[in-house]
Amino acid sequence: MTGPRPSEVDAARIGRIFREESGRCVATLAGVFRDIDIAEEAVQEAFAVALDRWPELGVPDNPGAWITTTARNRAINRLNREARGRELLRERAVLVPVNPEAEEVGAVRDDVLRLLFTCCHPALATEAQVALTLRLLGGLTTEDVARAFLVSESAMAQRLVRAKRKIKAARIPYRVPEAHDLPDRLRSVLAVIYLIYNAGLSSRAGDELRPEAIRLARTLTELMPDEAEAAGLLALLLLTEARSPARHDASGALVTLGQQDRARWDHAMIEEGHEIVRRCLRRDRPGPYQLQAAINAVHTDAARAGQTDWHQIVALYDDLLALSPTPVVALNRAIAIGETRGPADALALVDELDLDGYGPYHAARADLLARLGRTDHAREEYDRAAELAATEAERDFLARGGRHRT
Repeated sequence: MTGPRPSEVDAARIGRIFREESGRCVATLAGVFRDIDIAEEAVQEAFAVALDRWPELGVPDNPGAWITTTARNRAINRLNREARGRELLRERAVLVPVNPEAEEVGAVRDDVLRLLFTCCHPALATEAQVALTLRLLGGLTTEDVARAFLVSESAMAQRLVRAKRKIKAARIPYRVPEAHDLPDRLRSVLAVIYLIYNAGLSSRAGDELRPEAIRLARTLTELMPDEAEAAGLLALLLLTEARSPARHDASGALVTLGQQDRARWDHAMIEEGHEIVRRCLRRDRPGPYQLQAAINAVHTDAARAGQTDWHQIVALYDDLLALSPTPVVALNRAIAIGETRGPADALALVDELDLDGYGPYHAARADLLARLGRTDHAREEYDRAAELAATEAERDFLARGGRHRT
């Protein structure tokens, strides 16, 4: 055993370890059992065992191996109690060691990335692929996944159940994708990695999710070096993550981009992101992730907030909206237009959007209304945005904004 004494091992620490390790454990066991559902349930059972034992015995030296072995044994015991028809599956699990070197790896050597490609099966709708993979591999709760899709927790729970039911009903096999399968699944894989990162900005597991998303994006660019959108996603994540040290002040309060101390940004990460963006520009095959990376490159290129080239950012949002005409992109474009043409024009664009229930929409309306002197309406929007905020820091920031600007 290692780390803190057994008495110091609390549920929060065990939960953090499981969020770090669960995706890799599910990936390994899905390869052993050829059944994603069995793998997920077994890892959850191992979590319950850890909550019972680790506070008394301490955390194992290799918690990932412990979780995988415990989950594997639980799954075998469960299969032993079930119908004989699963005998072959059980025998396979007994005979095949939990050893990545002994498993079928196909074209993708990274465990988590391999299962990510496997889950993004073309028989499932794209939203179902992404939601299921976020739940299984991102270590996210159903509530976190629901927030990423702007739907209620109950709606997302039903969506996940339907996706799993379809896998069983259609007898979609667990099969490691071949190299020729990867391009068709790339779009969903990129979406999952991006949503894992974004969930890390607003969930309790953020400190584990964001580095894992960047690691997966980097591994993906090594696996598929000719895919410009994979490079674009890596650049986008690097340029966003580079600003994270300045996103909160010493008290933990949220600091907006315009107010951030840019000396605290990670400039090595910014330089790497800029270099990738320059390579994407030379390829001249723009896609949504490359354009978002370019927008972030413009932000991080400004030494001071007042030097931001908002006209270039609006032009990039014009291109992005043409490729990806979503209400969220339209909202961000409108916010940028508020910096070039003023709050009245921006508010007119924002009011055309159907985004009620989306916190950033109400925060944007609140800011624009306050700039126009419509304080009563602004206060109402700040209150609504605070109700929908994902984190305590966001709620405090919006509440302060409502008090100071209205």
